[in-house]
Amino acid sequence: MDETVRKISAEDINPRFNWGRALPALGTMGVDFEERVDYRRLHRYRLARVRQALEKSDLGALLVFDVNNIRYITSTKIGEWERDKLCRWALLARDGQPILWDFGSAAVHHKLYTPWLDPQNCKAGLIGLRGTVNPAFGLMERHAKEIASLLKEAGVHKMPIGVDIIEPPMMFELQKAGLKIADGQQTMLEAREIKNVDEIALLNRAAAMVDGAYHLIHEELKPGVRENDIVAKVNEFLYRHGSDDVEAINAISGERCNPHPHNFTDRMVRPGDQAFFDILQSFMGYRTCYYRTFNIGRATPVQHDAYKKAREWLDAAIALIKPGVTTDKVCKVWPKAEEF
Repeated sequence: MDETVRKISAEDINPRFNWGRALPALGTMGVDFEERVDYRRLHRYRLARVRQALEKSDLGALLVFDVNNIRYITSTKIGEWERDKLCRWALLARDGQPILWDFGSAAVHHKLYTPWLDPQNCKAGLIGLRGTVNPAFGLMERHAKEIASLLKEAGVHKMPIGVDIIEPPMMFELQKAGLKIADGQQTMLEAREIKNVDEIALLNRAAAMVDGAYHLIHEELKPGVRENDIVAKVNEFLYRHGSDDVEAINAISGERCNPHPHNFTDRMVRPGDQAFFDILQSFMGYRTCYYRTFNIGRATPVQHDAYKKAREWLDAAIALIKPGVTTDKVCKVWPKAEEF
């Protein structure tokens, strides 16, 4: 294991913000002539943030099954097909190193290519695949006992263990093994809440990719084009530009725009339509939820009035945004749901 990563210092928790200049929109490649995203610094920062949040909590350890939390703690990722399987998990005890359970071949891959993890902490594991493997086979029981043993070695087995999401049979097995299960998601969200300079740069890159996607939509959108045609072209654009997951592209036009159905269909765009899009995609795990609305042809007076009113509401909300402001304060400048 790389010792420079293993030893977390106070400096690792420094977000390294520099608000004295505009946020750069640099390329996605690693280069030797300018500093871009420092992924090792990102790894150290995220692990340090989780340790800090764990210390502030009453938890002895975090046991995570959510792929976003696994990536945040261990900086590992496999294919997007994993997202809804609950098939990988990671454990972080107070003062301990991350331990990861993954598919056998993936665990071997991590040992070879993730020097920030202790190789012996990259373990092969499988529990239930959301019920596909019946708990009666004993995999959950075996891994629950293994986890309890590791927590006993770490001296935290009598403390609550924070879990984010979990299959009920696995939770029951952990409880049978003598562990007290508590909510760990809020602790993880507290850790992830403050982004460092590298995370902000990755968010900016993800948004830049969607900027390009919206220009493509602008070029392609015309009467006769279907919502699903646009979705297909945008998927190709984003994956060609490095997206690791196009979660969804909502493409909604004409009379389908209100109420918002959160999907796309084979509806053809017609002259005079409005067309609404929402692009949800990920670059290096940092995600967008980025909306735009287009007119097909000239905007009507009614559409101009609607845009003006929406802009007034948005500007009023933007004026309130500052550190410490909560969303309920922002919502007060918007109309009530019953009125809108």
